[in-house]
Amino acid sequence: MIKLDSLKISYQDRVILEDISLSITGHLNILGANGSGKSTLAKAICGLIQYDGAISIDGKNIKELPLKQRAKLLTYIPTKLEVYDEFISVEEFVLLGRFAYKDSFFDYSSNDKKIAKNTLEFLNISHLASHTLSSLSSGEAQLISLASALVAQSKIIILDEPTANLDPHNAKVIAKHIKGLKEYHQIILITHDLELASFINSPTLFLKNEAASYYEKYDEFYNEAKLEELYGATFDGLAVRYD
Repeated sequence: MIKLDSLKISYQDRVILEDISLSITGHLNILGANGSGKSTLAKAICGLIQYDGAISIDGKNIKELPLKQRAKLLTYIPTKLEVYDEFISVEEFVLLGRFAYKDSFFDYSSNDKKIAKNTLEFLNISHLASHTLSSLSSGEAQLISLASALVAQSKIIILDEPTANLDPHNAKVIAKHIKGLKEYHQIILITHDLELASFINSPTLFLKNEAASYYEKYDEFYNEAKLEELYGATFDGLAVRYD
């Protein structure tokens, strides 16, 4: 369980989120307008940015957890594949997801390499193993990011806009993988895509005006009246009307 207690996050003189208290016991979709604090909240949960208040996972304050122990608990997948060496191979990059299990100054174990290999096969991207990261398409890069997260075998996976800039086919591939992973991991999805959020079908946390509103049931959030109230736009089903 992830517990947020009186969470406040500011950037310079601007308050992004304030007085957020919530217990996240299962899967969660996080939605909201641009700048509402979705990615900021995810990074705070991962201990990547400063915040006031408290965040704990299974009763343990994340600020007090060693980095390797934290990595075994949760993994954050950013919107875009972030690398320091674009010429590293896919296989090498995915293996980095096993770093929390690696003994210092030693190579990755045969078990680590087996997990990486099996994960590439599971995602049907074994043919990319020897490719460099710089050679990947957007869809391939997103699958590689997902593979790196899976080999970490974290309890919680946080995905930040996983279908952004993807064509419909690749978005569908990613969406199906995410939904399937709910059986094995606690999935926190950040997205602007209402169709994707609806398909994943988890309780919703909507961020707006520094605050958060929680919707446990599907119909509480996915109805035109509520969407129009929250987004300030006219909807036709889950699609925004432009006329």
